[in-house]
Amino acid sequence: MAEAKDFHERVMGVHEALGIPADYAARCGLPLVEEPRELVTTEPDYYGRQQRLTPEAFQAWSAMRDAAAAEGVTIHLISAFRSLEYQQQLIERKIQGGQSIDTILAVNAAPGFSEHHSGRAIDVGTLNCDALVEAFEHTEAFAWLQRRAAEFGYRLSFPRDNPHGIAYEPWHWCFVKTDSEV
Repeated sequence: MAEAKDFHERVMGVHEALGIPADYAARCGLPLVEEPRELVTTEPDYYGRQQRLTPEAFQAWSAMRDAAAAEGVTIHLISAFRSLEYQQQLIERKIQGGQSIDTILAVNAAPGFSEHHSGRAIDVGTLNCDALVEAFEHTEAFAWLQRRAAEFGYRLSFPRDNPHGIAYEPWHWCFVKTDSEV
């Protein structure tokens, strides 16, 4: 219980420092996302950076990536786990670049509310498509994910016109627990 309180206090401090409105959680409807107790190292992402996921999300990601490859479809990691501090730094860089907090929060969840904190969210890409662009929706990889990702416990988090006010992200998928998990 103390850990949850500490995390919540850290989030509120970060929000205050970034100028995130106090009613952010109520407005966006996103849940507070605590960081997991256990993360495992995945294969390096497309850029050669080490990524981490929860063991269950990594197992499901690996199976999904391999199933896609068996069908001739390439999907690769762009990013996975992000700490509260990483999300804060991401937003700080955008503020320093001249973006308003409202503009930023339309494309990035506020620190503490990003699915990436859970160690279950992944941003994926494919060959011949720039990373993290809407054009990903026109790829064979996206069509494959729409057909098959649920079999591996992954769902598209931010479809068009989602209730959270987050921009459409066809590359962002999150592992959700299945009935077979303990």
